[in-house]
Amino acid sequence: MTLPAGVRTRAALFVTLAVVLVACSPGGGAPTASPHPQGIHRIQHIIMIMQENRSFDSYFGTYPGADGFPRDASGQISVCVPDPEKGSCVRPVHDPRDVDAGGPHDAKAAIDDVDGGQMDGFVNAAEHGKRDCADPTSPACVNGAGDVTEYHDAREIPNYWSYARRFVLQDHMFEPNASWSMPEHLFMVSEWSARCKNHLPSSCVNNLDSPMQPPDSPTAPASANPDYAWTDLTYLMHRAGVSWRYYVESGSEPDCEDGAAVTCRPVPQRAKTPGIWNPLPYFDTVKDDGQLQNITDTSAFFTAAQHGTLPQVSWVIPSLIHSEHPPSKVSDGQAWVTRLVNAVMTSPDWDSTAIFLSWDDWGGFYDHVKPPVVDANGYGLRVPGLLISPFARRGYVDHQVLSFDAYAKFIEDDFLGGQRLDPSTDGRPDPRPSVRDAEPILGDLARDFDFTQPPLPPMPLATLPPPGPASSP
Repeated sequence: MTLPAGVRTRAALFVTLAVVLVACSPGGGAPTASPHPQGIHRIQHIIMIMQENRSFDSYFGTYPGADGFPRDASGQISVCVPDPEKGSCVRPVHDPRDVDAGGPHDAKAAIDDVDGGQMDGFVNAAEHGKRDCADPTSPACVNGAGDVTEYHDAREIPNYWSYARRFVLQDHMFEPNASWSMPEHLFMVSEWSARCKNHLPSSCVNNLDSPMQPPDSPTAPASANPDYAWTDLTYLMHRAGVSWRYYVESGSEPDCEDGAAVTCRPVPQRAKTPGIWNPLPYFDTVKDDGQLQNITDTSAFFTAAQHGTLPQVSWVIPSLIHSEHPPSKVSDGQAWVTRLVNAVMTSPDWDSTAIFLSWDDWGGFYDHVKPPVVDANGYGLRVPGLLISPFARRGYVDHQVLSFDAYAKFIEDDFLGGQRLDPSTDGRPDPRPSVRDAEPILGDLARDFDFTQPPLPPMPLATLPPPGPASSP
């Protein structure tokens, strides 16, 4: 039977409208990929590498063009951090050592270090921190002699400085929470840290410093696993059909067996990544969505990079020895990160990838910039941030206010049509203090890219590089 022309027209319009609604609806699945993506959608693979415990000033305080150490008229560092115990102050000096101590970095230490915006409590907090701790990841501990005001430059971290020169350095990246690693890794995947009474998201209560910890944490109760009932980012990605993996290093040798090699596959050494850096297995959403298999070993990351099968979103987490968390070696962490970056640069996926590299908290190390306050949880102190991508603005220093919430925002804008991790719209209401990826102060990582430029070629680096030049005023 042939329909009248007017009916055929209305039917066609209805079908077109239905297709548009499904494609644009946050719950309607991921939009169909364009054969020629433009702008931010040229990034098809987002990788977040999260190292441990460094402030911005401790790694890039002398980097040219960055908001580093305050200086006097002659160009010399003018900071002198009070040492109440000795009745004097301590000036930042270069640190040539490969192993650092750091200072306390829990919520109390954050308050002490910031000192109402004076940024002068670091030495005092380190002198009163715990020592000789059985657990080196304890946020109350100092892992050696006091060195919280000392800094590294290209002499110790030449590859990190090379990435900054070639790609993008973010000099106002703040940890999202004013606290330590465990809450930060919760924020990284969910933008919140809480304790929950049961499996209902509404039962969760804000807890900045002491969310329930995994059973392999030394301070966790042995009787129960944590239950993270609030919504994390993987819930939105699963609902939209966005592929993701959380890669956890179970242990490998810190360097390539051939020290001159640019890239190599990891060699197992049977180390264990602390559960405080791996919270996703305890999220109800991950278990209910049948996504536990997406939490896997970093050996799978190297395989995916080699074959050009990286997921759309990746988190990559080191083992303790490669984390740069005191007392682990800086050089071991840099070698580990270099291997990861080299693997992506030599991958078929390089031309559509953005790598975001940061350090999860400040580790008690000095920083001179007062953190902005967005809610009761943060922001925390400033940490280094780098973007490595063929579309990165070459040699750019980004001065926007950023936190790890910006990673979630970028993922949402790229793959989720701009949907936010908002309890009022995601169907799982929880009482989080704020919607972090919608905060007006939060910058936009898309500004770190130039999608009109020819893609930057790969820049593989040696895992054991020679020292770079000393920084100068």
